[in-house]
Order: sequence, then C-alpha cells, then structure tokens
Amino acid sequence: MDFAAQPKPAAALGGVGSADGKIAYPPGVKEITDKITTDEMIKRLKMVVKTFMDMDQDSEDEKQQYLPLALHLASEFFLRNPNKDVRLLVACCLADIFRIYAPEAPYTSHDKLKDIFLFITRQLKGLEDTKSPQFNRYFYLLENLAWVKSYNICFELEDCNEIFIQLFRTLFSVINNSHNKKVQMHMLDLMSSIIMEGDGVTQELLDSILINLIPAHKNLNKQSFDLAKGLLKRTVQTIEACIANFFNQVLVLGRSSVSDLSEHVFDLIQELFAIDPHLLLSVMPQLEFKLKSNDGEERLAVVRLLAKLFGSKDSDLATQNRPLWQCFLGRFNDIHVPVRLESVKFASHCLMNHPDLAKDLTEYLKVRSHDPEEAIRHDVIVTIITAAKRDLALVNDQLLGFVRERTLDKRWRVRKEAMMGLAQLYKKYCLHGEAGKEAAEKVSWIKDKLLHIYYQNSIDDKLLVEKIFAQYLVPHNLETEERMKCLYYLYASLDPNAVKALNEMWKCQNMLRSHVRELLDLHKQPTSETNCSAMFGKLMTIAKNLPDPGKAQDFVKKFNQVLGDDEKLRSQLELLISPTCSCKQADVCVREIARKLANPKQPTNPFLEMVKFLLERIAPVHIDSEAISALVKLMNKSIEGTADDEEEGVSPDTAIRSGLELLKVLSFTHPTSFHSAETYESLLQCLRMEDDKVAEAAIQIFRNTGHKIETDLPQIRSTLIPILHQKAKRGTPHQAKQAVHCIHAIFTNKEVQLAQIFEPLSRSLNADVPEQLITPLVSLGHISMLAPDQFASPMKSVVANFIVKDLLMNDRSTGEKNGKLWSPDEEVSPEVLAKVQAIKLLVRWLLGMKNNQSKSANSTLRLLSAMLVSEGDLTEQKRISKSDMSRLRLAAGSAIMKLAQEPCYHEIITPEQFQLCALVINDECYQVRQIFAQKLHKALVKLLLPLEYMAIFALCAKDPVKERRAHARQCLLKNISIRREYIKQNPMATEKLLSLLPEYVVPYMIHLLAHDPDFTRSQDVDQLRDIKECLWFMLEVLMTKNENNSHAFMKKMAENIKLTKDAQSPDESKTNETHQRIRYFQ
Repeated sequence: MDFAAQPKPAAALGGVGSADGKIAYPPGVKEITDKITTDEMIKRLKMVVKTFMDMDQDSEDEKQQYLPLALHLASEFFLRNPNKDVRLLVACCLADIFRIYAPEAPYTSHDKLKDIFLFITRQLKGLEDTKSPQFNRYFYLLENLAWVKSYNICFELEDCNEIFIQLFRTLFSVINNSHNKKVQMHMLDLMSSIIMEGDGVTQELLDSILINLIPAHKNLNKQSFDLAKGLLKRTVQTIEACIANFFNQVLVLGRSSVSDLSEHVFDLIQELFAIDPHLLLSVMPQLEFKLKSNDGEERLAVVRLLAKLFGSKDSDLATQNRPLWQCFLGRFNDIHVPVRLESVKFASHCLMNHPDLAKDLTEYLKVRSHDPEEAIRHDVIVTIITAAKRDLALVNDQLLGFVRERTLDKRWRVRKEAMMGLAQLYKKYCLHGEAGKEAAEKVSWIKDKLLHIYYQNSIDDKLLVEKIFAQYLVPHNLETEERMKCLYYLYASLDPNAVKALNEMWKCQNMLRSHVRELLDLHKQPTSETNCSAMFGKLMTIAKNLPDPGKAQDFVKKFNQVLGDDEKLRSQLELLISPTCSCKQADVCVREIARKLANPKQPTNPFLEMVKFLLERIAPVHIDSEAISALVKLMNKSIEGTADDEEEGVSPDTAIRSGLELLKVLSFTHPTSFHSAETYESLLQCLRMEDDKVAEAAIQIFRNTGHKIETDLPQIRSTLIPILHQKAKRGTPHQAKQAVHCIHAIFTNKEVQLAQIFEPLSRSLNADVPEQLITPLVSLGHISMLAPDQFASPMKSVVANFIVKDLLMNDRSTGEKNGKLWSPDEEVSPEVLAKVQAIKLLVRWLLGMKNNQSKSANSTLRLLSAMLVSEGDLTEQKRISKSDMSRLRLAAGSAIMKLAQEPCYHEIITPEQFQLCALVINDECYQVRQIFAQKLHKALVKLLLPLEYMAIFALCAKDPVKERRAHARQCLLKNISIRREYIKQNPMATEKLLSLLPEYVVPYMIHLLAHDPDFTRSQDVDQLRDIKECLWFMLEVLMTKNENNSHAFMKKMAENIKLTKDAQSPDESKTNETHQRIRYFQ
C-alpha cells in the first residue's frame, strides 16, 4: 500500500484534463472552479472526498477517469486557498489520491510534489485542537498518511529534508495531552517510516527530534517528549549511528557549530540513556575520553552526567561498561575539588539504587573521608548516612566505620554531621527497631561511641553529646515509664568507658546547676565589692560551660543583668534548678524564660540561643521523683524475674547490677528524688541480695540520699541500722567503707552507732587469721577518720600494739617464689592484703587527727620510708614474694602521697622521704608505675598536692614503656593547664603563686634529679643523657606556650639557683651535682 522509493513514469502535468479535455467529477458533483462560492466549494469537495475515500487501488477505470481531477486538486488554486476547510478537504483528497495511485503517484514534477507535501504538512497543524468540529477529518488525514507512508515518495526529491523537518516540527508542536494513543501511534508510524526507510537522518532533522528532550522543552510539553521518546525507541538501530556522529562532532572534535543543541549535549545524553542505553553504544567511549580532559570544568560536567547515568535506578551501565565505570571511579581522586565533591554526592544515589556497587565505592569513599577539603569529608558522611537511613543493609560496616572516624575530625562541622548522623541511625534502628534485631545489633556500638566523645576537650562536643543523649539516646519527650525503661537498658548495655562518660555528663550538668544556684544566692545578698567580685567569678565559670566562651561571657553578663532586674525571671530560674523540680515543670520553665527573653523584631537572637544552651544543660529533663520511682520498679521486676531483660539483650543479673549503679550515680545528682518509702524498701531488698556489688551500691545510695530517713521514715531506719552494722563487721571491704560512711552521714546518734562497731572489731583483731582482718581494718580506719575526737586515742593503742608490731613487722607466711613482679588481686595472699589495709588504716587515722602532737605521723612516715627502702620487705627475712613486695611498695608510696595532701603532714615529710616516694614512679614493676602515676595525677589536678609533687613526672622520661611516657606527658599538660587557668579565674591566687605557678616546679625538679640514685658518676655520658631527657621532658611541656615570658623567667630562676647551696646535702659534691643539672637546664 506504500509508495516504493523508485522512479515514476511520466504522466500528464497538473491542469491537463481527460481524453476529451474535460475534468470528470463524481456523480452529482458539479465543476469546482473559482466562480462558485466558498460554501458551495466545500459542499462539492466533501462529495469528492467521499468518492476518493471509497475508492481502492484495484479500481483501474475510476483511477483513469478521475486522474484529471487528481491533477486539478493539486493546482495552485487549491493549495493556496485562503479557507482552511477547503484546504483540509483538498488535503484529505490528496492523501487518498496517494493511497489510490500507489505506488505511482500521478504527480511527477518534483516541485509540485514538494508543494503538495508542504501543503499537507501545514494542514496537520489542525490536529492541535481536538474539540474542533473538523478534528475527525484531520485525524483521517493523519491516519491515511501514516498507513500509506505517503511521505516516502519524497525520498526522490533533492530537498526532501525540508519537507521532513517541517513535518517533524509540526507533529511535535501539535501533540498535546488531549490526544488519545491512536494519534500518537499514527504520528510515530509516519515519522518512523521516514527514519527507517530513508538513507540517513540529517543533523537538522535529528535536532527536530532531540530538542524535545531538553529539560526546558520537556517541561513545556510532556507529550512531545513522550512522542520523541517513542520515536527513538522504535528507530534505535537506525538512528544510533546518526546520534553517535552528532556527539562525536561535539565531544571529540569540538565542533559545536554543527548543531544549535551542542550546548545541551550532556542533558541529551542523560535523556537518551533513560530512553534506551543502546542509543548511546558508540557515545560512551567518547565520555571516557572526556573524563580524562585537562579542563576541570569539562570533567566536572561529564562527572555530573555519568553520576546520573550510573546512579539511576534501572541502570546497568556499571556492569555493562566496566572500563567507563572504573574511569569514573578514578574521578573520586580528581585534583579538582568540585569534581571530587560531585563524585561523593553521587555515591549516595548509587548506594541506594545499586547496593551491589557498594564494594567498588567503599575504597574510594575511604580515601575521600580523609580528604583535605572539609566539604568533601562532610559530604562523605552525608552520603553514607542518607543511604543508611533509607535502608541499613545498603551500607556495610566499613562505610559506617568511616562515619565513626569522622566523629573525631578536626573540623566541628564534620564532627557534628557524623555525630548527628549516627544518633539518627541509633534512634531509627535501635530505639524504634525499624529493621529488626539484626539491624539493631549492627549499630549497637553507636551509643558507646557517641558517649566516648564526651571525653573530648571541646565544649561544643560535650554540648552536642548532651543534646544527642536527650533527643536520640533517651528522648526526653517520652512518657516517664518509657523514658526510664530506655535509660535502664541503655545503661546496662553501655561499655565501661561510656558509663563513665555518661556519669561525667550528669556530674557536669549538676555542677553547672550548682553554679547557677550560687549565682542566684548572690543576687539575694546586699550589693558590695566582695559580692560583685564573687558574682563576676561565678559568671566566668558559667561562661566556660557554654559554646564559644569568649562571646558567652558577654551574653552571661547580660543575662545576669536581666536576672537582677526581673524578679519573676529569677523565680522561674530558681524553680528550674530546684531539687524538687519535675521534668514537666522544667519544660514549662524553659519555655517561659525563653519567651520572656525573645524579641519578635529579631528573628536570629544569639543572646537567646546562648541562654537556651544554658537552660538545656541545667534543666532536669530526664530525672525527677517520678522517674526514680519508675527506675526502681524496673529494677524490682528484674529482681522478681518479670522484666523484659532477655528480650532487651541484657541478663537479669547485669540489669540489676547496672540498675543499682545507675541509681547510685543519680543519688549524687538528684538525691531529693529518692525520698520515698517505696524506693527505700526496694533498696533494702537489694541490701539482702547475695551480689556484693548490688549491696554496696544500695548502701551508697542510702548514704547519698538518706539524710531525712531518721525523721521521716522511722520504719526504714530501724530496718537499715542492723544491716549496716552487719556490713561494717562482716561485709566486703567496700561494703564496710560505705556502711560506716552511711551511718556517719544519716544518723544523729552516729557516735553510739560507730562505737558499737568499733569496740567489738578492735577487740577481735587476730593477725593469725589475715583473711578475716581486711573488713575490720577498713571499718576501723574509716571510723577513726570520720570521728577522730572519739576514736583517735583508742586507735593509737591498736596501731602500736597490733597494726605495727603484730601485723606489719611480722611475716607469718611464705610467698610463692615464681619471680613474677605482679599478680592479679585474687592471687595476692590474705596476709599482704591485710598489710595493705593496715597501711591505709594508718593514713586514715592520721588524716582524721590532722595534727602531729603525738609525733605519730613522724613514726608512720619512717615506717613507710623503711618499707620503700627495703623494697617492700620490711622484715628483710626474704619470705615475701616479689609480687607481694610490689603491692607493699605501691601502698607505702601512695600512703606518703596521701599524707602530703594534708598541710600539717606535708610540713614534716623530709626531702629524703619525698624522694623515696617519687622514685616509686620508676619502680621495676609496670603496674606499680602505672597505678602510682594515676594516683599522683588525680591528686594534682584537684590541687590537693603541693607543686613539688608535679616534679615527679620528670622521672617518667626514664620509663622504658612508650605508653607510660605518653601518659605522663598528657598528665603534665593537663596539670599545667589547670593551674594556669586557676590563676586566671581566681584573683586571690596571685598571693599563692609559689605553690600554683607551674614554672616554679623547675627548682623542685632540679633538686629531685640532683638526688636521683641512678646518677652516681658526674662524667658518665649515659647518665648525663638520662638527666638531660628528664629535664627536657618537663621543660618541653612548660615551654609549649611562652606564657607571660616564662622562658626568660625560668632562665633567671636557674641562674639564681646556681648561687645557692643544697640544704639537704650541704657538702660540696651535691651542690656541684645540682649546678651540673642547672647547666643542662640552661
């Protein structure tokens, strides 16, 4: 039925009639000329249309009869007629004529054929209006042309491309959403026949198709896009070569002038790939070439394109074209930052749409997670977290590990993104359990990691951890029971370091509440210079606990002024920090204070934001009396075995123990919330349990919270007293300690109670049964420390007759000679454990007396020194094992250090005793060095020890273990920082600079090194090198920052020391040794 692409035989030219020279019209149709009216012409043409419509190709007689009419209808009169209905009817006639006379059209003039097809094409514009009365005729015209493939005859014309371009443009412009599928199908048939049966597609014709894929056109006419899409899909094998040539011209040869669409090549590639990847089989290698371009912007454009192609949901390009995929992955390491950034952004879509490619992406994301550019590291986190939030199975453990690493990034923005991302994952998969237990297990480490960040020095990190805890780990907006259940099982599943961090967080918040409470108390006092000075110091302390302390100082001062002027605001703040404030009240208070300080005319209010930070830190959003009651009920269920412990992944024993530990910590920060008979009854039940740790924690909770038990809860008191007595006499050492302190803290007749424990214990001491000595020694030591006026004298005889003479000066058993320097606690002999507790008892006894009138401290210090000199074997009978000697050396050194914290005893410690104590940090046993250094650091950071004890850390330079040296250096840095900060924050500290300023440690250090027993020969190079290392170990830390011109100050101090003599050893040799160290120092 179609026109074959072959030469046509000659026939009559347009205007020639039949054999007798006349035009034959169908029956009933009069002659159609310009002499008749338009209406009459339309009427007659309709009859002609019907005649041609009813004719078929086999009607040879009729074809011959109506040939003149066919030629007549192609005359200029009809083709140029001004009436659109006339033109439509003529076009329908011409379409049928092509159908009837196929394969040989009656028109042989190329010019005439061109005019006819351009005329028909123009009529197709009428398809646009589907509501037109003539639409069916336009549809018939389209259908006829498509069925017969009439336009194929144009292949013989030299300028057929003009006709095809006009046709394509017309069809793409008229298609709209009111057309049905048949219209689109006929259009596709018509256009696809031209493409598939022609000799090729010119660039201009290709442009007429591709222009409909450009986003701007696509958005204007979705139907033209769909038509182009359908056409390309149908003609993919034919048109692919033409498309490849176009992109080759533009991408490889750089001839952008070949098409007006050259600037849209990447948009076109994306759309063509989505339509059918086969359209771009020859184009993909060209993109690989472009990926290696020297132009960064060009590479960026190609990366953006390929990111869309590789990342689209149904794309299999990565598996089908591995070379291009590998080349694209190489752009993750591009030198151009925007290219790397774009590559990282792509990874998110790729992970979500193609999980199978995660393995390929992992190594590249690993490198980019350490990228020098902050934005790229940030986007790596966003990429991984976005995919993980969609489905945790999309990201492997390694990818989550990259986010974990970035929580310690040097940039706050990156750290914050990593921490918040992990918090969101924890809430989604662990708290809400959206993907089951397996997913929850996969991210169970997040809670520990986030809390570990609280150890960082940055206040921003600490504040973010607090925010995450309140919003994601234990959401404060949950109902009380649900919130406490969440906290209960979270605490039970945390690792030890995370537990410490959480405890520290509550401690810091409680301390800040105390500072605010003290500030409010200062507002109640009359204005004075002392009051203003104290208030200023308190404001500076509060500002240090807020982001950007420098700016925070100004905001805190402003807030303080507002507090002074607004009594209602003060009362709201007092309610917020009141021990009895409930979580709901806290929420109301915070909103009320924020409302008072808000300024509607100032949308961004830094002052208000800073105050909100303060309020969020001090508001009790988790814990109140109701919350403590809920926690206790949960613990009771665990004890009874009716809780969901196993379901929550925690054993009942662990739940009970950690629940008590949690309550113990909260008893420090929220003691008032515990005061109820129900809570105390549950704690009494815990005291009766066999688990020693549980009982110990319960006693400590009573100690911290029971100050009103005696007056308000007599029944609890009468039950508690005998239990405490029993624990003090026969409990574990820790229980005994807590029991004694509990009695002292909560009972008014504590003297009577303590005496009832002291007297039987002091009479029953028996050195022959050392395993039964430990608890009594602990109880006696703490009793004598807490009530020295009552028990100091009776204890003196116990110390003289039993502790020293009978216990410390005798070795009743022989230790194992296995050569080990340290043994685990459970392997230490009872006798040595008793001796260690005896040493601690001596110290507690002396700390309770706080005077040396009886010279007991001198004799105790001599005893401890003797133990150090004898390396732990006080009797020197060599019956004691090496590991037991290590324990006793550690106990003796720690005891001297503990006594030095009390000024009256520090004064009587001789230089020789101090030096013996210092040398413990160089002990041969690693554990002795480690524990002693920790105790030393702990006392120094609290400013409990004199400055000279900081000099002991200089000896750590000789420690053979690198980790110990690193720990000592960190301790020094921390101590120096704390002392300098203390001097800045406390104006009165200037009067005590000799004991506070870190630089004053230098003389103590030089003197200590001068008396180092390892330094025996002043000319020994190795010994001199050791001394140099020790000096530099301290000086390097001191001189990290040249604060207050400290370099010159220390140099001057060393010159002054050279003018002195060594008071400890006035002989010339020791003074020379001291001067020699000063020369090294200088």
